[in-house]
Amino acid sequence: MNLAEPEVDRVMTAKTCGCNERGKRVTYAYIQASHSLCLEKKDILAAEIEASERLLNYVVDSNDKTAVMKELAELRMALDLMT
Repeated sequence: MNLAEPEVDRVMTAKTCGCNERGKRVTYAYIQASHSLCLEKKDILAAEIEASERLLNYVVDSNDKTAVMKELAELRMALDLMT
């Protein structure tokens, strides 16, 4: 019997971590480990942008929102520099 993994439209998840004194950060995790082997840097940046945009919809805390918006700006600038 052959089992195939279902196609997932999302590659990464994003979440905030850190404390107010040291600053908030955004961290990323691959949904499936196999994605880490076959993605190029541009694809990774695009996936991080998509995950951050999804996270921004659910952020309630103003410190978290600021951290996610800063991260999005940095990721978009990095992607623009690569293209």
